[in-house]
Amino acid sequence: MQKTISTEEIPIKLWLRDMEEGALQQARNLANLPFAYHHVAIMPDAHFGYGMPIGGVLATDAVIIPNGVGVDIGCGMCAVKTSLQTIEEQQIKRVLKQLRATVPLGFKHHNKPQHHSLMPEAKGTLPVIEKEFKNATTQIGTLGGGNHFIEIQRGQDGLIWFMVHSGSRNLGYQVANHYNKRAISLNRQWKSSVPPSWQLAYLPMEGEDGLSYFREMNYCVDFARANRMVMCKRIEEAFLENITANINFEQPINIAHNYAAREKHFGRDVYIHRKGATRAAGGEKGIIPGSQGSSSYIVSGRGNPESFHSCSHGAGRKMGRKEARRELDLEQEKRRLDEKKILHSIRGRQDLDEAAGAYKDIETVIECQNDLVDVLDILQPLAVIKG
Repeated sequence: MQKTISTEEIPIKLWLRDMEEGALQQARNLANLPFAYHHVAIMPDAHFGYGMPIGGVLATDAVIIPNGVGVDIGCGMCAVKTSLQTIEEQQIKRVLKQLRATVPLGFKHHNKPQHHSLMPEAKGTLPVIEKEFKNATTQIGTLGGGNHFIEIQRGQDGLIWFMVHSGSRNLGYQVANHYNKRAISLNRQWKSSVPPSWQLAYLPMEGEDGLSYFREMNYCVDFARANRMVMCKRIEEAFLENITANINFEQPINIAHNYAAREKHFGRDVYIHRKGATRAAGGEKGIIPGSQGSSSYIVSGRGNPESFHSCSHGAGRKMGRKEARRELDLEQEKRRLDEKKILHSIRGRQDLDEAAGAYKDIETVIECQNDLVDVLDILQPLAVIKG
């Protein structure tokens, strides 16, 4: 932990050295919520978000905040280690070509519904999920856009890995949007003391709205996990069909970093909101990806209670998307990747929002949380597909 701010109703504990003013103000807002519990934890990749900073961890007493989870519910990482010791550039290119044909990217969905067996089992009343279910069957096994990616990597022992970053697609957006609007409406009726400008409308967990959101949010977490697993299956198939070798695949590490969960911390059952934060309980495996072209880390949680058993979910942005497209040098960003012989996705200025220069230095981010995780492996990128 780098420092503690003690000027608000509860402390703010920071695992980063410098924090942009907008994100810091959002952290202050969290610390002044009447139902916030014990302290607010800010991870080293933190930056400005909607209502709550991305990279924030908040404990609440008996309420849940849709914007404390965000619109891409269940977004997370999946990483698989293979037995493959060598992979040639032409083999990688064939794998990437097949993946572009079998995994829809960006806003694209499958042309027809996927088999219902791929979808998570529905439990309880799920009104938004029921409405969106048919559309969701065309979304499972799709990457999405923004910072979502598929990457082929090499571990410290020389073995090849692959990694997927994706979430709940439009399904999660619809759930988040529905319940955030409902929370805003109810907070207005109650004349809530939480200012609307904070974008932190909440739902009490003793009411049906809070319970309904919690059920549908958990379905989206399960859907996002299943979505990543379907893509991992497609990647395994692409490896097996394009590389002449016997390949074994280890058990996937599949984790979410946008969700809320009921957990016990500091002697009380609370709702932990992790928005761009990964759970890091003692001995729990996690993934902290770098930006395009930089290292990613496989970690083991240290179970630090001060972070509510959490760590960062990545490097974290240091530039907004429009700022990156405007300010970064296209040729320099391409050269940085070309010199490392990485097959990358930067073609034009429109791609600069996902260039390494738009993100914080991953090594510094890891260093700032050495009390939260132990590094198990460092993965170097070989090729990347961006959404």
